[in-house]
Amino acid sequence: MHTEEAFDALAQRLLDADERVERGRMMHSEGLRTAGRFFAFLRHDELVLKLPAERVRELLAGGVGRPFDAGKGRPMKEWICVGSGEQADWGAYASEAREFVASSG
Repeated sequence: MHTEEAFDALAQRLLDADERVERGRMMHSEGLRTAGRFFAFLRHDELVLKLPAERVRELLAGGVGRPFDAGKGRPMKEWICVGSGEQADWGAYASEAREFVASSG
């Protein structure tokens, strides 16, 4: 599935499942937020997710994704980029990110 189509399908599932989830723009990209805070957005062909720093380290160590750098020359410890090759797992990661952001607000 094309990356944008995969993101739209994922977004719709999350919007339907949780009335607190809403769409918005983040870093010139379509994103998802809860409680006014973003937890996922599409950037190029990657899903960028906000997860606990320990979980990000765990995923990176397991070969999933790459560190997210917002253009400032250093990775953001609670954000990870998951490529289109991992689309089958985007839903689980996005749900995990939504729960993390909702519980840490």
